[in-house]
Amino acid sequence: MTLSTTSLRKQLRKQRRSLNLWAQRQAEQQVLQRLIRLSHFQRSQHIGVYLHAFGEIHTQKLIHYCFAHQKQVYLPMICNMNQQLVWVEISLHQYINKRFSHHTLGMKEPMASRGKHVSHLDLLIMPLLACDKYGTRIGMGGGFYDKTLATAHSTPYRLGLGHDFQLIQDPLVREDWDQPLDGFISPSQTLSFKR
Repeated sequence: MTLSTTSLRKQLRKQRRSLNLWAQRQAEQQVLQRLIRLSHFQRSQHIGVYLHAFGEIHTQKLIHYCFAHQKQVYLPMICNMNQQLVWVEISLHQYINKRFSHHTLGMKEPMASRGKHVSHLDLLIMPLLACDKYGTRIGMGGGFYDKTLATAHSTPYRLGLGHDFQLIQDPLVREDWDQPLDGFISPSQTLSFKR
């Protein structure tokens, strides 16, 4: 990781965490309105999504929308054996009652012993720190999504969600292990990329 990537991560983490609740709720609603018009979302039945924890685009309304439209919702869980993500289907009851465990990295995970491989999903909605106009994604630095997606070449459709300031105009450095996105949605833009 170059120094510029390190400083970019630091800057974007700070900027993301500084957003107030009103700004987050407004961004969440705008992103949801863009997402529900996306044909990949409309066609998808098995949807992997994250629980926001670090200033990412909030996903509460999106998750409720999925349940209301009979889509199956899967949350990521870190597999300790290989540091890849597996996907655990949750029910509306589990979600409403917050039946989650706390991971040492600070996020919440579904309480389950087993999950499904990422290729079981039709659509994977991912958090990010930065994305460029070529689909290069910078995550939080753990490499969990990259390691997981390296084992699934064609499916699922990979969609990043971010605030407008997280779309970087200059090309980001793409390392050999980085897994690019198929699409990106921010409050003001919907982009698609050729992977």
